[in-house]
Amino acid sequence: MDIDEDRVDEAVLALLYLGLHQQFRAWKGLDWTAMDRLHQKGYISNPASKAKSVEFSDDGLREAERLFRKLFAKSN
Repeated sequence: MDIDEDRVDEAVLALLYLGLHQQFRAWKGLDWTAMDRLHQKGYISNPASKAKSVEFSDDGLREAERLFRKLFAKSN
C-alpha cells in the first residue's frame, strides 16, 4: 500500500485539535473520551489500564485497517 503522508499529517493535526487547551496547546495523547467510545463499541480493550497500549478486537482491527486505507492510501 502506498501511503499518502500528507493525508496522515492532516488527520494527526485534526486529532491534536481534539486535545486543544489553553488556546494553543494540545495534549500529545489521543482524546480519552474518544478512546472510551471505541472501547464501548468493542473495537479496543479498556484504555483505562496501566498498559501504555490498547488491544484491537477482531472487528476493531478490520475497521481500523479499512479506515486507514480509506483515509490515507493514495489513489492509483
